[in-house]
Formats: sequence, C-alpha cells, structure tokens
Amino acid sequence: MSGFEEIGIAGPDHLRDALTNCSDPLQAIEDFQSENGILLPTLQPALPLLDLHDIRRLEFHQTIMEELEKKLVEKTNEIAASNEKERYKKIEDLLTKCFPLVKVKTIQPTVMAIMKCLPKIPEKYLTTILEDKELYSATPIEVKRQIWERNPTLFGDEVSPLLNNYVKEKEAILFGRDSINSHMFYSIPPKTRRQSKHVRDLSHMVGTSLQLYDMVIRFLKTLFVRSRNAHYCTLRAEILMSLHDSEVSEICSQDPCHKFTWCLDACIRDRQVEDKKAKELQGFLDGVKRGREGVLGDFSMILCDPFAIHTLATSIIKLMSHQVSSEKLPRQSSELLLLLRMLVLGLGAWDMLDTQHYKESKLDNDIILKFLPCLMSLLVDDHIRIINRKLNEATPSGLPKDIPTYLLKTIRKSRTASTLTLYYVLHVTRLRNKEALTRILPKVVRTEGDLTWDDNFLHPFTSQLIGMSDDFSSEEFCSLVFDSFLLKSVTRENVARHTLRLVEYIFQKLPALRLSSLQNQLAPKDEHSQEVGELYKVVMEKIDSHTPEPLPQEQELDSPLMSVPTPAPL
Repeated sequence: MSGFEEIGIAGPDHLRDALTNCSDPLQAIEDFQSENGILLPTLQPALPLLDLHDIRRLEFHQTIMEELEKKLVEKTNEIAASNEKERYKKIEDLLTKCFPLVKVKTIQPTVMAIMKCLPKIPEKYLTTILEDKELYSATPIEVKRQIWERNPTLFGDEVSPLLNNYVKEKEAILFGRDSINSHMFYSIPPKTRRQSKHVRDLSHMVGTSLQLYDMVIRFLKTLFVRSRNAHYCTLRAEILMSLHDSEVSEICSQDPCHKFTWCLDACIRDRQVEDKKAKELQGFLDGVKRGREGVLGDFSMILCDPFAIHTLATSIIKLMSHQVSSEKLPRQSSELLLLLRMLVLGLGAWDMLDTQHYKESKLDNDIILKFLPCLMSLLVDDHIRIINRKLNEATPSGLPKDIPTYLLKTIRKSRTASTLTLYYVLHVTRLRNKEALTRILPKVVRTEGDLTWDDNFLHPFTSQLIGMSDDFSSEEFCSLVFDSFLLKSVTRENVARHTLRLVEYIFQKLPALRLSSLQNQLAPKDEHSQEVGELYKVVMEKIDSHTPEPLPQEQELDSPLMSVPTPAPL
C-alpha cells in the first residue's frame, strides 16, 4: 500500500481497481479526477483558463501542493515555538495522520518536517524509519539523533568514518610537503582547526544531545586506549570547543571539563601559559571533588592533546630560560612546577584511562631536584656561549661540554624528561644554535617510548631544519643531522617520510657527494609502504629536474686605466 488507502484517500490501488473493472477507462479516469481533485466550486470554471495557457493539471496541482506544504510546516513550527501546554500533543496528532504517507516522495519532506518539531518522537515511527534503508537515508539529522540515542551501535557506525578521517587529516598535515612558509602543524590557531569539516560534521551530528555527546567522548577514550593515538585527545578538546563556539549550553554547562578546556584553549591560542591562566587551571585541578575523580581522566586526556603538550613544554623551556637570567633554580618557581604538574598529568593520560585509576601522581622529586637542574645547565652553557661570542672569546675548553650523565639516564626511563629534552632540542634549533644542537642531537636517539621518533616531534624539528637550509652546505652539519640522527632510524616508515620531506627542500644546498649518498640511503626498503616509494620518486624527480644556477662570471672592466702598466717593484 502507498499509504493513501490507510488514511481513507483513494490512491494508486483504488485507481488500478477502477480501471480493471470499468467498461470505459476514460470515464473512469474523469470520475477519479472529479472525486479526488480540489473540491472547490469556484475553481472548476477557472480550470479551462489554465488549459488555454497550456498549463497541465500536474503542474497546477504540484504548485498547490508546494504552497500547502509551506503553510503547514510554518504553522507546525509556530505551534512548536509557542508556550501552549498541549503543543507537542497537537503535533503528534498531526504526525499520526500523515505518517502513513512518509514513503510518498512528494509528501515525505512534509512528514519529516513535522517530526523535526517533536522532542520525543514515538518509538513506532523511529522503528519504521530504521527498518527502511532508503527512508533512513532521507531522514533529517534532527530525527536521526533520536534514532541514534536509542541505538548506540548504529551511531558508532555513523561516527566511525568521521573519526578515522579526522586522524588521517592530522597525519596528512604532519607528513605534508608544504614549504616552511606555509602553516606548520602547531602554528594553526585552535579556532581554525575547529573549522575542519570532520569536526563540524561531528558537532552537527551531536547537536544539543548530551547523550550523543557522551557517546562520542566514550568512543574517543576507547580509541585512544586501543591505539595510543593522541589525535583522539585533540578531537576530545576540539569537539567541546566547537560546541562552545556554537553556544550549545545544553552540553557545555554539563561537561565538567568545559571551563578547563576553554582556559587551556586560550593558552594554546596565545602559545604560552601565563601565570594568571596557570593559576586558573590549577584551581580546576584542585577543585576535583571526592567521588568525582573520573573527571581527572578527562582532564588528563585534554592535556594529552599534542597542542597542549607543545604549549606546556614550550612554556616550561621558556620559564627555565628566564630562571637562568634571574639565577634561580627550577624548584624556586611555583609557576614552573604547576606547568610541570599539568605536563605529567597529560603524559600519563593513557595509563590513567587504561587502568581507570583516577588519581593524580605526585611529582617525582628526582625530576625537580636533579633532572631539571641538569637541563638548565645546558641552557646556562648556551647563555655563556652567547656572551663569550659577543666578547669574541672562545669557550674555556674550545669544545662544547659533555651532556650530564644523569640527564641521559633519565630520558631513557621518563616520558617527562624525554619530552622536555626534545623541546630543548626544538628550542636551540629554532634559535639556529648549531653548537648546542651538535652537543645534544646525537644523545637523544634513545628516549623513553621512542618519543624522539614520534611525528609530533619530527614534524616541527624537520620544519625548523628547512629554515636552516644554508647550513647544509657544510658536510659537518650534514653529518650531524643525517648520520648522527635521522639515518639511525630511517627504516621506520615515518622517519623516512620526514627525512625525504627535509631533503626535498634543502637538496640544492647539499654537497654533491652527500646528495648522492642520501639518494641511495633513502631508497625505499622492503618494510616501507607504497607512500614512501611514491614520495621518494617525487623527490628524486625534483632533484633530477633541478638546474643549478650558473655561477656569476667576472665582468671585464672597461676602463682606460686597464691599459696602464703595473709599476715595477722597487
């Protein structure tokens, strides 16, 4: 049945029976039109005028249908927006009358528009939609949300491609071959990142449904625990801030992490954690009440966002540099210790969510009293080296000092120490401090959790090296970057891709023998994927097609003095 007969209107079945059992088909059609047309006495004399203008009856009825649909939907929206106590009952009664026609293509949009006005659609209608794939695909998202709330598995199937594509998008940026002048991964403002299609689509799917939002957060936690991929932590923060931007108070007011995330987002935007913001964040951490320790798991996940880790670690290195200038130890700065506390909480997010042991661990005294002073000693040496250079004096030994042994031991067993040391590497690379880089880079090949070879470090590091392209004309600097560091792990898929990206932008500066050697060393290995092979091919083609700029020729001076003989020596 088409649905017309179900509500007492003659439909296709009725017309078929009439044509089958009649003796005069034309008369049967005329009778059907007169019985089911618009029964308005004043309309009948006007219909011949339409015939004179070659306006078909179908076109006329479609126009009337569109106008009636528009009026009905407007009136339904008015009722839904009113303060009447029985407003939803009226709409539900209207839905009961028209829902049997939901599969009629011309009437379907009207039925869906009526359903959108109901905050709670009766289960039987949702079940009918769910059982028909074609009908489900035509259903507006406002109605789908109510279906998803009752079917978490279905919602998971709908959301999963978005989550996967989001991660792929982040990885595409990390492995992107854009030049150094374009946006680096960490330089994209938070609000710009939230304009990503995947984040907007996910926020739109959630709408104002707290139940769907909670499902998304659970999905993200599960995926993070399974994969250890910190991009899911980024999405945890971005979807909340996307809803914040859209002023979805129904969700933001219920998420205990909202204000914490909002404050941290401002720090990421400003690329530093100021003292006032740090104390505000501390207030949220200290305000976790007994019985609600699970909030710490959310805090730690939000702090595990690579953008948050980048902001915290960069701020700590900056504070330590300030401590060097003011001649103070790390433990004397309460702001530094607070930033360290948040960094430790973020780096421990996976362990906390995996074990579901929601308790903040105390700061390791050895990190504060031993490791940080060792790291600060590197900053002191760099500071002294700069002063000596200004005074045109060499360092006392003529060579950089050795790295403290305790620092090397600690970075092999502590994620916090490894992270801060790697951000010290980024700090000296950004300053183009080759002496400091020569001293530290070969020593960070081995770190806890192989953080050295993580994309979140390699991307900014190689991007900064691209900015030092002129230095690659020195074989000594090439040996430092390639032989002592990158080529140590070039068999890793991601390291090979980052190294090829670096070579693509600095090959013009490389000595000929070094370039030839790198072409052989970076050739795809058996363990590499097709992406590495394709990237290698692109880079090699770029190198082969490059035409070196000709060296400037000395111009002969056209001067009468050139003919004057050189005076003989006395």
